[in-house]
Amino acid sequence: MEWSLKQFNELSPGELYAIIKARIEVFVMEQRCIFQDLDDIDQESYHLFLMNEKEVAAYARLIPSGVEYVESSIGRVLVSKAYRGQGLGHVLMEQGMDFLTNQLKEKTIKLKAEFYIKELYEEYGFKQISAIFLEDEIEHAYMLYQKGR
Repeated sequence: MEWSLKQFNELSPGELYAIIKARIEVFVMEQRCIFQDLDDIDQESYHLFLMNEKEVAAYARLIPSGVEYVESSIGRVLVSKAYRGQGLGHVLMEQGMDFLTNQLKEKTIKLKAEFYIKELYEEYGFKQISAIFLEDEIEHAYMLYQKGR
């Protein structure tokens, strides 16, 4: 398996298909969330993913500042069911944050965290900045990372 980081227009049709399939499997099928996954943010984002042949093991969407929020963002974070418990979520966060802060020179990263895994984001310096709210019947909170703080 090999990590890849690509802009939308660099993704092959097979990679894009595998990414969308993984997002649907995790967010729609597992979590039973009915939402518009294709939200026109993908085209402005970078896509960090680990593939095992034709299957996505881990994925995150890295969004530059000014696209979804004033701040840069990490979204659609997932590790496919068969690959959980191997530390891939940590590698995903480390690589995503490194790219945003060191390559894109972003100073702040905002994310909408599923509250049950907020401790994962806190390990990387994210702080909760909102009250808990329900989205698709799952508790969420906005969190913010500020480089150098």
